[in-house]
Amino acid sequence: GSSFASPFTQLHLSPSPNAGPGARPAAGLVRIEAAKQLTGRVVTTKANKTVGVEVVRLKQHPKYHRQEKIKKKYQAHDPDNQFKVGDVVELVRSRPISKTKHFLAVPVPPRDTRRKAQLLPPLESQSGQESAADETAT
Repeated sequence: GSSFASPFTQLHLSPSPNAGPGARPAAGLVRIEAAKQLTGRVVTTKANKTVGVEVVRLKQHPKYHRQEKIKKKYQAHDPDNQFKVGDVVELVRSRPISKTKHFLAVPVPPRDTRRKAQLLPPLESQSGQESAADETAT
């Protein structure tokens, strides 16, 4: 859940269920609907401002009841052409940008660094060395 501001992302405002037709949502009762969460790997960057993202998910086979990998390819908007083939991106649902593009590509930090940042507190020895280096520089 990153705070990503873009003209393509949407905020869904829903009035309370017991309100009449045409009722406006109350100031304190704004509900934000959850968007579909998709993460995939960039497979093509040939188009300008567009990346092809392959999303792999597991689905149970209807007859044999075993998990099988399903691959689906989405076109996603990349306004700055910042992604390369092999990058892992998150797809955020947006308004239709073209006939096939309905998602915005958002960078995802590598899984290793994110986990280490959550688990390990900053080391005291490193912070002490930094402050000592600052004092000697002045």
